[in-house]
Amino acid sequence: MKNLRKNIFGNLSGFGIVEVLISAVVLGFLYLALLHMQVGNRESLLRIRGRDGAVEVAQNIIDSLKTVGVASIASFSKNDIVKSWDRGPGGKSSLTYRADVTVGTVSESASSGSYYETMSHVYAKQVDVKVSWKFKGSEQSVNVSSVVR
Repeated sequence: MKNLRKNIFGNLSGFGIVEVLISAVVLGFLYLALLHMQVGNRESLLRIRGRDGAVEVAQNIIDSLKTVGVASIASFSKNDIVKSWDRGPGGKSSLTYRADVTVGTVSESASSGSYYETMSHVYAKQVDVKVSWKFKGSEQSVNVSSVVR
């Protein structure tokens, strides 16, 4: 009898159906709010992973151009670069990137010559890498720039 309380009519009773329904509705709204927060967190995580993957692609391109040598570097575009990562126990996610590399000259060059010819040598080039990918119907991009010597 200790758990029972008096209702508005003066009778002893437990929880009524109205109280139970109201508490179920409140808990339902709380559940929907948590679900909405989880969806937002998942989208933020996918956006961050996509950006991290794009920065990694751009850095890999710049590093590979540094090994080639300055004289061999030219502008180019590369499509269909696929990066994937684990999503935990649910499998893998992957994104397809496009890289546009623009090569410009830097004012670091030297000229040497003789009586018969003059030679010019470029010591460094400016490399701009734009990596783009699709996310939720819009195109995202990251620009990375470096000087290759």
